[in-house]
Amino acid sequence: MTSRFRWAATAIGAAALLVSAACTATEAAESPDFEVTADSVQAIAEDPEPALPTTVTDATGAEIMIDSAESIIPLSGALAEIVFTLGLGGNVVARDITATFEQAADLPVVSRGHDISAEGVLSFHPDLVLVETNSGPQTALDQIAAAGITIVVFEPATSIEDVAERITGVAAAIGLDELGAELVDRTNADIEAATEGIDVADPPRVAFLYLRGTASVYMIGGSESGATSLIEAAGGIDAGAEALEGDFISLTPEALAAAAPDVILVMDKGLESVDGVDGLVQIPGVAQTPAGQSGRIAHLPDGMMLSYGPRTGEVVADLAAQLHEDDR
Repeated sequence: MTSRFRWAATAIGAAALLVSAACTATEAAESPDFEVTADSVQAIAEDPEPALPTTVTDATGAEIMIDSAESIIPLSGALAEIVFTLGLGGNVVARDITATFEQAADLPVVSRGHDISAEGVLSFHPDLVLVETNSGPQTALDQIAAAGITIVVFEPATSIEDVAERITGVAAAIGLDELGAELVDRTNADIEAATEGIDVADPPRVAFLYLRGTASVYMIGGSESGATSLIEAAGGIDAGAEALEGDFISLTPEALAAAAPDVILVMDKGLESVDGVDGLVQIPGVAQTPAGQSGRIAHLPDGMMLSYGPRTGEVVADLAAQLHEDDR
């Protein structure tokens, strides 16, 4: 797996073993000492009519003919988010475990990133299955394809620069090109408006920590974590990217000292898994950072933070407000 894809596998749950373990091992704290942002999507249209059949070229270079999108299974939370936001959520019959937003929460789970259940997918008789290049195992995908089900493969998004291409690609695959263009415009406008009224002239240094306390997973994001464009869009400096090479390394006092963050950024479930802010500052090295000393901890929902989809503007605005709470 290339470094480009390792973050999507780790953070979004598409492939990495760390997240697979975390999904099963992490339990939410009963009374978290922080506010969790609502996880829901806003559709751009209601029950639109797809213009099908159509032909698209997917991430493998294959030309795929798509005849129907009456029954769809998107096998990543990020892909599901786009389908629902384009208004075809009613056609989605099952989900990956990473599709955590409100509208998809009650759908049956048929995959956990690299643990796709071919039997589970086939039991819903989908017309169309959407996957990412790091979805698997390949044997499961081969079994689904052998049953005559259309599969379209997308590259994972790893930065804000990928947002428009991803929305456009999914919209084309489900026959909603015009709505896709509208959604790109809406999303770009949301991203541009996200820091309105905030003074970003003095950007704080931000370190992204990936935490799963119940699985004893503590990592700090480096130059390839996938968080850099989000942090920069929100008016911060990715301290981990400046100090550390690669995607993620073990969280040590030395790594934290090298990053020297003014703010620590975590996902909500990660913060829950270490018993909130009080538990976070007990991790060796955290209390010695400027962020630990000032208690500046930013947090974002797991399913939204690095999906780089239609809610990216909302994520940037949320993070910007936390990074610059005294600048409005």
